[in-house]
Amino acid sequence: MPRAGLDAAAVTQAAAEIADRHGLEAVTLASVAQKLGIRSPSLYNHIDGLPGLRNRLAAYSLKLLHSKLEAAAADMIGDGALLAYSRAYVDFAHQHPGLYESTLRAPDSQDYELQKAGHAMVELIVELLNGRGLNADEQTHAVRGLRSILHGFCSLEQKGGFGLPTSLEDSLQFILHAYLQGLPSKTD
Repeated sequence: MPRAGLDAAAVTQAAAEIADRHGLEAVTLASVAQKLGIRSPSLYNHIDGLPGLRNRLAAYSLKLLHSKLEAAAADMIGDGALLAYSRAYVDFAHQHPGLYESTLRAPDSQDYELQKAGHAMVELIVELLNGRGLNADEQTHAVRGLRSILHGFCSLEQKGGFGLPTSLEDSLQFILHAYLQGLPSKTD
């Protein structure tokens, strides 16, 4: 019989806390069960094993990241919106390293919620790029470019790859401005 108050959302939240504190690899059925004070088999009342938990965690993380990015870019247009989006992305990676890592998984084609959350992330960037008059292929290239810049920056920073004393914020702004200047605009 399932424990009162324990549901899939509570299991996902426990996994999120473990991921952010100890890293995504620390999220196991045993660690989540221990955090919740239950036995591992009891988790199967709420999730579909470790793969199901990882999918739920990824969808949760993508939705949380999306809401932060959307809020950051709200009421802004053009490059300002893209810069605010980018700053919020880097901030999320700082504040939620385990959740951020879970967003990087390729979406499971059988998991509708995960597919939907991933698609919403891409659509937000496309929406922010709309004023540039890009065709579909150019939009794809621009989305991939921005995601690559942001992930590369976050990954290198998390791994201590930026050892020079130059301001990281200044570097991020420089990179983003160079990226934005390289994108075609309606007048190009």
